[in-house]
Amino acid sequence: MRSIAIDIGNTGGKYGVFEEDALVSQGSFKEQEGLPQAVTSQTFDHAIIASVSGDAAKIQTGLSVSGSIIMLSAQTALPVSNDYKTPATLGADRIAAAVAAHYFFPGRNCLTIDAGTAITYDFIDERGHYQGGGIAPGIQMKFKALHNFTGRLPLVQGIHENFPLIGQTTQESLESGVLGGSVAEVEGIISAYRQKSDKLVVILCGGDAGFFESTVKHPIFVIPELVLIGLQRILRHNV
Repeated sequence: MRSIAIDIGNTGGKYGVFEEDALVSQGSFKEQEGLPQAVTSQTFDHAIIASVSGDAAKIQTGLSVSGSIIMLSAQTALPVSNDYKTPATLGADRIAAAVAAHYFFPGRNCLTIDAGTAITYDFIDERGHYQGGGIAPGIQMKFKALHNFTGRLPLVQGIHENFPLIGQTTQESLESGVLGGSVAEVEGIISAYRQKSDKLVVILCGGDAGFFESTVKHPIFVIPELVLIGLQRILRHNV
């Protein structure tokens, strides 16, 4: 089976091409530009599309699929139990990350942290029951908020692990507050989940996962393709 999983986020999209369960190629695209020609020129047996931002239907029109195209929604059958109280409001990327975490680590309590435009925390227990989690501003969102909602603070661009604890310039102070605060937030939330859950596995993904991998002291796994793999598992469950 040759399939494609498409994840449309807040600032762009990602796709993964699978041969059976093996991820053979992947890439990213800007939503307004649509899928690249390298994808639209192929034919797939099945496809799954998840979106947390815009209308995913226009992406569907650019695909050549001989079988099913699944538009992930609250009504889509899942290979895990969803105990979220408002499943219709749950981001498709959040449940997909949890599905992949349970696939990689069955019988373990898993916390996924997707560090992108927002930082999302999602917990799935050892039985495969998705419980929920948290949503916080991402690093770039924090920098932009400080710039946009104040009169004189500059916009800091770029993320690096060697930020100062004591900022001696305004830029250093912003880096200390945003970067250091984000690391402290992630470490604190991991600690809280570890106190609550035995045998906890922590998995990071998202554009800023590399930054947290190098700064967070807790043992973690980094799986950049976590959401795409989760979407593929949901697709396989349905077809």
